[in-house]
Amino acid sequence: MSLPLPKVRALITLMRPHQYSKNLFIFAPAFFGFGQYDLGAVALDLLVAFCGFCLIASGIYAINDCLDAKLDALHPSKASRPVASGAISPLLAYIFGIALILLGGGAYMIMGKDLEANALLSLYAPIIIYIVLNLAYCLYLKHIAIVDVFCIASGFVLRLWVGALVIAIGLSHWIVITTFLLAVFLALAKRRDDILLLESGIKARNNIDGYNRAFLDIAMGISASLVMVAYIFYSIDESVNERLHTHNLYLTAVFVLLGIFRYMQITFVLQKSSSPSKILLHDRFLQLVILAWLASFIIIGFWR
Repeated sequence: MSLPLPKVRALITLMRPHQYSKNLFIFAPAFFGFGQYDLGAVALDLLVAFCGFCLIASGIYAINDCLDAKLDALHPSKASRPVASGAISPLLAYIFGIALILLGGGAYMIMGKDLEANALLSLYAPIIIYIVLNLAYCLYLKHIAIVDVFCIASGFVLRLWVGALVIAIGLSHWIVITTFLLAVFLALAKRRDDILLLESGIKARNNIDGYNRAFLDIAMGISASLVMVAYIFYSIDESVNERLHTHNLYLTAVFVLLGIFRYMQITFVLQKSSSPSKILLHDRFLQLVILAWLASFIIIGFWR
């Protein structure tokens, strides 16, 4: 028995494919650790890891949308989500979400089929932690101000961990710290958007009473500053520069600063901090800055 086309489209929307850009962090260890592994040997595993993580994340989103359906129905943009709008029943969304999580987790068996038990457990460790953490977030942790932001940021670090395990290399602690702080910064910007909605009479989430605009503005400023400090420490780290045979990596920090300033401009001046993924997909200025950073990093760090 096949589902009608509108239902299929609603299920695809429920998966939130526009959020898959977050899972690109799985490739970050491969980028920063280029030259430490055989790309041809790990390329397929990286792709499988990315796809598997996308399915798991989509499953979490489906379950979260079921739990948030009543609040989402009051939100100007979230009201169109499949569960909140009634396009999909909560029961179907729950079943679909669980199926996606199982399917995504099963994808990692493709990479782990030849591994010993301990190695397979190591591969699944960040996946299991991610699922448990996000289910706890959906059920309870998202209602605790500040803790919710740190849960979101931890998810990005877990993506790095997955990527590093797939290609079997170590992670620079400065990259881990930079990633965590950047995720905190972006999550705080999203909470600031929720505050603006609250000021207009729309309560977007239950924990919003734990925030106010003044606190978020200060917290964003602090986290943005720490992102810059952490990235600069990475760019001047002796072990990193020796491996890349350069002492000019610090020059790439200019584009990191420019990207942060642009995001703050979007948040504070343009008042459009709703979704980092949507901003990344639609803001041409930010896209050009990211491309310029990538180009400068490749030229300075890898070009021989």
